[in-house]
Amino acid sequence: MTLTPTDVEAAVGARYGAGAAAVEPELCCPVDYDVELLRVIPAEVLERDYGCGDPSRHLRRGETVLDLGSGGGKIAFIAAQVVGPEGRVIGVDMNAEMLALARDARGQVAAALGYDNVGFRRGRIQDLGLDLDGLTDWLGANPIVDLDGLVSLEAEIARRRREEPLVADGSVDVVVSNCVLNLVASDHKAALFSEIHRVLRRSGRAVISDIVSDTEVPEAMRADPELWSGCVSGAFQEEVFLRAFEDAGFHGITVASRDDPPWRVVEGIAFRSMTVIAYKGKDGPCHDHGQAVIYTGPWRSVEDDDGHVLRRGVPTAVCAKTFELYGREPYAGSFERLEPAEPVDPATAERFDCADEGSRRPTGDLRRRADDDAVPCC
Repeated sequence: MTLTPTDVEAAVGARYGAGAAAVEPELCCPVDYDVELLRVIPAEVLERDYGCGDPSRHLRRGETVLDLGSGGGKIAFIAAQVVGPEGRVIGVDMNAEMLALARDARGQVAAALGYDNVGFRRGRIQDLGLDLDGLTDWLGANPIVDLDGLVSLEAEIARRRREEPLVADGSVDVVVSNCVLNLVASDHKAALFSEIHRVLRRSGRAVISDIVSDTEVPEAMRADPELWSGCVSGAFQEEVFLRAFEDAGFHGITVASRDDPPWRVVEGIAFRSMTVIAYKGKDGPCHDHGQAVIYTGPWRSVEDDDGHVLRRGVPTAVCAKTFELYGREPYAGSFERLEPAEPVDPATAERFDCADEGSRRPTGDLRRRADDDAVPCC
């Protein structure tokens, strides 16, 4: 029997609700955290941490961070210290017991830090438009007793997604998650990645730690609610996990870590933790500003996510959008960027023919970009 999304949500909710009340060691995957960042976090939160990685290592001061499946709040409280008082952390979780644990600890953490930059919201991570706490309050004042009430509920849900979303479009710098995406039903995983992309600002990034498998999980295992709630049955196969970011429109997809040996082996399938960083912002029109990039190696050539082949040492024509991308992480340092000798007015720039991207630009028409690190002449 195949588990429905409702079955999956019920199994996960029951398992993690129990895990909020008492420690469940089988949900833990060994992770080394910065002990200095753990000192302000209450013991009951640390004991009920069911993560498999540490995406907080990839955060920076002042950023706005969204933690998907924030659970008892451990990663959110670590992130609060990394981003500092100038930053902000939003935790989203569906489980009422876990949210209560995190919210109870919030005041203690804020008092120890001397600032309060963390908040926790209730919602499904595959549907970041709907604030479930707000909807619950509305239902309390507007109980459903007939079909007219059901119609009103549907209209209210649509209005809340449109006017009062749980997380607004393009509102966060970084989305992190720690061993939670695998708990979402297979039918909802595409929507989950789409939501991650939606809430990120342009040039924002996702830093996701999750359990992946070396081969596809068979249907018999996917029908087991115990294995699903235990971070096994819903795991992505490794290549499928990476492709999900690409399908959602991300670029610069990088495997930051991949644990070996695996966390568990079930029926001959290896399950391990993997942390992936992926960036938003490669969409948009292509215009020719006369720019070029030189791939500096070490490979003879590389192919980017859009199929452009860049050969080592060759000044290669690119559109203005690609030119800017290659000046940011994770590409910066791999390319020398060259501006045209005579600047092109963006207002009159012609469309770039992407079929020609990869062609050589004459070096006499180019100059090194002024904001790159120049090497002084002898």
